[in-house]
Amino acid sequence: MRTTLCELLEIEHPIVQAPIGSAATPGLAAAVSEAGALGMLALTWSADPGSQVREARELTSRPFGVNLVLEWDQHERLDALLEAGARIVSLTWGNPDEYVEQIHDAGGLVLHTIGSAEEARRAVGAGVDVVVAQGWEAGGHVWGGVATLPLVAAVVDAVDVPVIAAGGIGDGRGIAAALALGASGAWLGTRFLLAEEAPIHEEYRRRLVGADERDTVWLPDLFDRGWEQAPHRALHNSTVVAWEAAGRPAFGGRPGEGEIVAHRADGSGVVRYSSALPLTSYRGDIEALSLWAGQSVGLIHDVAPAAEIVQQLAAECDAAIRRLATLA
Repeated sequence: MRTTLCELLEIEHPIVQAPIGSAATPGLAAAVSEAGALGMLALTWSADPGSQVREARELTSRPFGVNLVLEWDQHERLDALLEAGARIVSLTWGNPDEYVEQIHDAGGLVLHTIGSAEEARRAVGAGVDVVVAQGWEAGGHVWGGVATLPLVAAVVDAVDVPVIAAGGIGDGRGIAAALALGASGAWLGTRFLLAEEAPIHEEYRRRLVGADERDTVWLPDLFDRGWEQAPHRALHNSTVVAWEAAGRPAFGGRPGEGEIVAHRADGSGVVRYSSALPLTSYRGDIEALSLWAGQSVGLIHDVAPAAEIVQQLAAECDAAIRRLATLA
């Protein structure tokens, strides 16, 4: 299963753990990388991103990546990350042009998330090394509006750099399908939310395990406290039900607006419609928070160590490819 992406990133399996917000800890990223895939840290809001890079490096000598959302200026964080030794940088939600040269000058590689073939061409023109084609089925914040299957095929045809398929991929069959489309790897988020190393709240974990492929909803701008005007996909929950029953009102008229529904470990409140991912330390009405998940959630019904997940994905992909070979 070694692809051009594996060669470029120096990984064994063409599998990338998506930067799943605050669940993407150094422990999770390192465990994924140790298993031969690419672990990823989500550092957009980190007050000390360099320390997380150093912590991950203490846990693994293998490659791992860092992710920054370009909705906000990230030059200061990028400086800190590169100084700490980060060399695989994933960018999303904005124009990568003014960051690429700095990363390359540090000896790094740039991954950039796109939602169309035209965006992919522009990103490659700016010097991006790998494009991540994110389909509409993805969980969390979703950049584009095209489904993964047609998007990946179009992007592969449009650019001559490795393409990673993202969105709706939850098992090895999905990885094999992405490779069949011409992608060089697959990007999985929801599957790694159910890694033992991901510090998500037990109620959130329970909802993920019990969900099927119909239980997510795409929302233009609902769980927006902390990140406004960013379309996203999450599990259908009581907050969504109340908002729908009220006629889907805009900000300022939504049921329970400003209400604190949970608390963090430090005692700070988490308001309804917050974009905060529910961690183990949260207390309160967890079910009402933003329960990020992609449509692949219906394929995932177990919690396992990250290393076991990587090995299972690789084995499932290999088996799917062998089945296809028997049909040829």
